[in-house]
Amino acid sequence: MNTKNIKDRAERKKLKRAARKKRPPKPKQTAPRGSRKPKIRKKGPGTATRKA
Repeated sequence: MNTKNIKDRAERKKLKRAARKKRPPKPKQTAPRGSRKPKIRKKGPGTATRKA
């Protein structure tokens, strides 16, 4: 919803809330959260992060 031209904050908020109530609910997630994140291997204890 484009509320760029409405200057009054309360009016803009009212319109946005009405639009949010009108739209259908979001579908359930198919994959678990963060499953597409690249996984990194943990370093073993005692391994240096940077070698001087």
